[in-house]
Amino acid sequence: MEKLRRVLSGQDDEELGLTAQVLDSTSLSFSTRLKCFVICFVAGIFFSILGTGLLWLPNIKLFAMFYTLGNLSALASTCFLMGPVKQLKKMFETTRLLATVIMLLCLVFTLCAALWWNMKGLALLFCILQFLSMTWYSLSYIPYARDAVLKCCSSLLS
Repeated sequence: MEKLRRVLSGQDDEELGLTAQVLDSTSLSFSTRLKCFVICFVAGIFFSILGTGLLWLPNIKLFAMFYTLGNLSALASTCFLMGPVKQLKKMFETTRLLATVIMLLCLVFTLCAALWWNMKGLALLFCILQFLSMTWYSLSYIPYARDAVLKCCSSLLS
């Protein structure tokens, strides 16, 4: 209602500050979004650790499901901070497009290998690739982090 009142009174969004524009574009308050982010992220870490603990059981399905659920929950937690549409736009920018596609494919292939194909070794391989791709994807949000990692790896290999 407040937004409609501003538009009708002639106040444009350009007159508002960046923080006000962000808060107006979402229906949740900043503190609520921050709380939801923390809850979702902590749940993601919990499920990933639980999944890793289940790795030592003979049933690889539980490991793959909880580990993938943990990564999905941690990934979804950032939707509370920036919103789902902006999150998807950032995920598919050219700088992180390859990392995003590989990460999503690893998430899907992990579940396929564990639940339908019943190939434990392949499920474990996709979980390792899932971890590596999620790390590479996360590093894309930190300026020059990927370059630093590549330089460190190249200096270790030389």
